[in-house]
Amino acid sequence: MTELNATSAALLGLLHDGPATGGQLVAAAGEIYGAFFSVTRSQVYRELPALAERGLVRLGKQGPRASQQYIITAAGKKEFKRWATTDAGPDHIRSTLLLRVVNADKLTAKQRDNLIGEARERYNEELTEAKAAVRAADNPADTAIATFWQSHVKAALKFIDTIAGS
Repeated sequence: MTELNATSAALLGLLHDGPATGGQLVAAAGEIYGAFFSVTRSQVYRELPALAERGLVRLGKQGPRASQQYIITAAGKKEFKRWATTDAGPDHIRSTLLLRVVNADKLTAKQRDNLIGEARERYNEELTEAKAAVRAADNPADTAIATFWQSHVKAALKFIDTIAGS
């Protein structure tokens, strides 16, 4: 059997809470994982049929506008637990800001300044959200995740300040 990828595992984790359509999974992923793991609409709609083909989810009720519910199977729960309890290996940062900075030599000075200014503004807004998430957390795991997110945002702002100063 093919190794479960992180996006598939994220979807199976969400489906533990009950049946959901692709659109509902996209929204839930953004709400629950958004601070630390991005899941795009295209990833969701690519992974769900693959999970169904592997017998890890099954089709549920057909909804309005041809939306399709998915339900995790016993095999899906077992595979999710196997994935969750094996060595995760190294984490990988996927940052569009870092990707842009690596390629900033292809931009004009004004474009680079705009890139940095917009990133600073966006991360300052995100810092406000992260601080609110820390205050709103009501259990140790949520507190730890929110604190990690806040630290990540602060590190990104420090990175931006360093780049702006060079």
